[in-house]
Amino acid sequence: MYRYEAAPSYALQQLRMTPKSRAGQNVISWDVALEGATQEALFEDQHSNKVILTSAQQGAVEFVTTCTGEVETTNNSGVVGQHAGFAPLWYFKRQTTLTEPGPLTKALAKEFANDAGDTLAMVHALSKRISETVKYETGETDSGTTAETALEIGRGVCQDHTHILSSVARLMDMPARYVSGYLMMNERVDQDAGHAWAEVYIEPLGWVGFDASNGISPDERYVRVATGLDYKDAAPISGLQFGNNLGDTKDHMVVEIQVQQ
Repeated sequence: MYRYEAAPSYALQQLRMTPKSRAGQNVISWDVALEGATQEALFEDQHSNKVILTSAQQGAVEFVTTCTGEVETTNNSGVVGQHAGFAPLWYFKRQTTLTEPGPLTKALAKEFANDAGDTLAMVHALSKRISETVKYETGETDSGTTAETALEIGRGVCQDHTHILSSVARLMDMPARYVSGYLMMNERVDQDAGHAWAEVYIEPLGWVGFDASNGISPDERYVRVATGLDYKDAAPISGLQFGNNLGDTKDHMVVEIQVQQ
């Protein structure tokens, strides 16, 4: 939910909140309900993400998006399979503002370069090293924190771990992408936020997931929702707004998530 102190004159939001059926994941049902906003378009972006474009209703100060659904998952040890979609594989070797490598990122890549003979084992080792180097701690970084900055701080969250892993993999000439979705945590239904992990393209397996924050490859507890080069491409909600006559468009976001079997 987004709550504004004053109704914006105009606002648009892109919602990437709809998972797709894929290897290890079958979407049985999914519904997106809107309050305070109107659906303007439904399309697939360059990463084959399902995107809903919404506009603010006149005078609304709260925009509530409610997603409910059921997804059947299986444990494929993180293997998603061969590449598909509009963007070619070489596109996923491209660095972004959030993954642009610096001295610390390049040092990580150099450290693991000699282990490239067994690529799968090497990326698992890299994932473990990232979680050891950047301790999981909330409140230290935000959506604009780069991979290099998170390494400098030495603390971060799943988004930071994913940017670092993607950056290093691309430095080593491997396609890598950011994944946003959900993780069913043990003995916990209510969650503070969604989850993020990386996928690296490894022959002959194809795309393989690596969750550096938890030190595993995604299993049946994970639901993939959107992918991209970084967080900006796969963010559940992104958009823009223009202020009213008072110029007051400060907003507050509230997230409530439940994932259960």
